[in-house]
Amino acid sequence: MNRILRVNTRTGELRYVKTTEKEMQEGGRSFIVHNLLREVDPACDPIGGDNHFIIANGLLGDTSLTTAGRLSIGAKSPLTGGVKESNVGGSAGKALGKLGLKAVILEDIPEKVSCRVLVVRKDGAELVETPELQGVESKKTIDALQGRYGTEAAVLCIGPAGEYRLSAAVVATTDHTGVQVRVAGRGGLGAVMGSKGIKAVVLDSKGATAPKPADPEAFSDVKKQIAKIIRDDPKTENRHDYGTPAVLGTCNALGILPTRSFRTGSFEQADAISGDTVAELIVKRGGEGKRGLPCVRGCIIACSNIFPHPDGKAHIASLQYENIALLGSNLGIGDIDEVAELNDLCNEVGIDAIDGGAAIGVAMDMGLLPFGDAEGAKELVRQVGQGTAMGRVIGSGAAVTGKVFGSTRIPTVKGQAMPAYDPRSLKGIGVTYAMSAMGADHTAGNALETAKYLDPQGTEGQVQISHKLQVRGAILDSFGVCLFLRPAFVKDPELAAQLLNARYGWDWTYRDVRAMSDECLRAEHEFNRAAGIDETRCDIPEFMRKEALPPMNTTFDIPRDEMQKIWETEVEEGVF
Repeated sequence: MNRILRVNTRTGELRYVKTTEKEMQEGGRSFIVHNLLREVDPACDPIGGDNHFIIANGLLGDTSLTTAGRLSIGAKSPLTGGVKESNVGGSAGKALGKLGLKAVILEDIPEKVSCRVLVVRKDGAELVETPELQGVESKKTIDALQGRYGTEAAVLCIGPAGEYRLSAAVVATTDHTGVQVRVAGRGGLGAVMGSKGIKAVVLDSKGATAPKPADPEAFSDVKKQIAKIIRDDPKTENRHDYGTPAVLGTCNALGILPTRSFRTGSFEQADAISGDTVAELIVKRGGEGKRGLPCVRGCIIACSNIFPHPDGKAHIASLQYENIALLGSNLGIGDIDEVAELNDLCNEVGIDAIDGGAAIGVAMDMGLLPFGDAEGAKELVRQVGQGTAMGRVIGSGAAVTGKVFGSTRIPTVKGQAMPAYDPRSLKGIGVTYAMSAMGADHTAGNALETAKYLDPQGTEGQVQISHKLQVRGAILDSFGVCLFLRPAFVKDPELAAQLLNARYGWDWTYRDVRAMSDECLRAEHEFNRAAGIDETRCDIPEFMRKEALPPMNTTFDIPRDEMQKIWETEVEEGVF
């Protein structure tokens, strides 16, 4: 990964530049923020010419380590107004690594609205005019491009929402089979890609091979150690069989499952949309339904799925907890097939199921539709794809929708909708929502796992635990690996440094890995401050401090001045 492809979307100039020594030590999320700080005016218009759209590989993204190949996409966010990195599985990360690319950076904006595809091959890159793809939905775009460039070509694309530059627009991709639609969902990065006039990026790695580690024997040894730890971890089998929907029952029991636009934390029909139900229906219906699928080639955890229709035909791939919660319980919908169809529609039009689900929930809360109206919710998502006035409101996310309807109950932080963990009864994640540069994003530091040893409704230790989780998240996002790899690093944090040393020939210790993460987090907050985000005023929404959440009847009551001290708290070196 010693090159960066820079594309000027105004002039059409494409140039490869050699990666600097500093850039070589940045990967994924850390590369994104440092590139933005070096080259982008933090005060720029997110969908204007001064912003960058960055596709960045993790430091281990081109390796055979299990779960490696998750890709980071980033820019100044049109949703939060600050730095944003969104992580996604699929085949694009491995393809980028085979092509020897650290990153692809889209610069400037075209003079006229355009619909082009960037095609990257072993021997070069080109911009191709594709007017026939304008307004086409995500999966149809991927199918058309793989039909043209081969089924092994990795595709990143936007749907109509991205072309409309709606601030909850996503970037979609697939796994190596071309079946699972994965999305880089948070932050509205699809709108930034759309502003560049790029409908899709095709990474055709045919004939290319991934670089060998600097020390293949050492890398193989560490990789095997990690694989054994993951296989021996008792959670791996559960994740393989049930995937992320498995936590829905846990969240319902804890009283943190968003229900009817965050009115309550438990749902009376939770069993009907639970991980058990999803897994049982996949087995019962058979046909094209599958569970235990990897989102990146070679992952031994394999927690993804294909959820089938009653007739066995593929319904959606992959159905995840966040999507089920925001499009199910949050909307008062207790039919898993309706939830799956809503999820599929969000993927097709190209909007974030989290922000889109939260937006529809706010609209329902304000009386536009009754809770439980699945057909009405689906029609709103279709309108996003059609570009109607109401569709553009919903496609702009929960914050805009709430303002349009005059709501005082908008579940957002820094303009981004909360994922499926209500912070009133899981207070550690509330600290993350408020204090992360990413806004309300569970991937920045999910406190769910801490509920086993730290009272989730208490205030003690929550600021410190959020700090720890945020450091860990920045490491994993910069490596280009999955959160579920953490058991290996819990057992021995030095394995993280050993992987980098074997891959690059460095002489790092875990202390160096930790310093990289600390610098990434510091840079993100520096960018946000320069962008005009006053982080001393960032907080959980007022209604969550005043309105008790049934069934635990808790409010979010960690003082703001205590949260402001988060970066002054001590966090042990082994943060995993």
